[in-house]
Amino acid sequence: MPGMKHEKLCVGPVAGVDEAGRGPLAGPVVAAAVILPAKGVPRGIDDSKKLSASTRERLCARLKGCAIVGIGIVQPEEIDTLNIYWATMKAMTLAVDALSVELGCAPGHVLVDGNRLPRWTYPATPLVGGDAKSLSIAAASIVAKHTRDLIMIAAADVHPEYNWHSNKGYGCAHHMKALRDHGPTPIHRRSFAPVAAAYLAREGLFAQETTS
Repeated sequence: MPGMKHEKLCVGPVAGVDEAGRGPLAGPVVAAAVILPAKGVPRGIDDSKKLSASTRERLCARLKGCAIVGIGIVQPEEIDTLNIYWATMKAMTLAVDALSVELGCAPGHVLVDGNRLPRWTYPATPLVGGDAKSLSIAAASIVAKHTRDLIMIAAADVHPEYNWHSNKGYGCAHHMKALRDHGPTPIHRRSFAPVAAAYLAREGLFAQETTS
């Protein structure tokens, strides 16, 4: 279970940062930054991947009520411009910037899940597997994941054929079939190979129809 060992080694206040949505074919990448309170930390915080959707929802609501939280979102158009790596770095930066506004100053230190840091001025440490080691990073993983899930559920109401209520934009079999049958939507990531292939296929079909 994640704990506060790494936070205690840093100058406070310490923010944990994590992201959700690097791999999907559709939707934004979302990052969250969280500074936990000295007392009253919700029980059950863990790596978001280990928690049920209902548990993430409950913990996210509690964290927003007791912690300092910042969220950064980078949309698919910008992902295609920057590439997913730099889009993720930007989302993390936006999250810490937003947290700093709520805090009224920059955090003393930032713990970031992974092995790379954004190009920013915040004192920071990358922590591989951080969502399983740091309670602050685990909290950020919950907020980022739940926030992105809500975005994709709302998008699923507009594009129900892709079943984003269930797959949240990842390239499962149902999503891939819908991509072939219906073509990409405005929130698909055109720079991702399966989406690019679907665009080319739809353009080829359109060209055949217009010339026949």
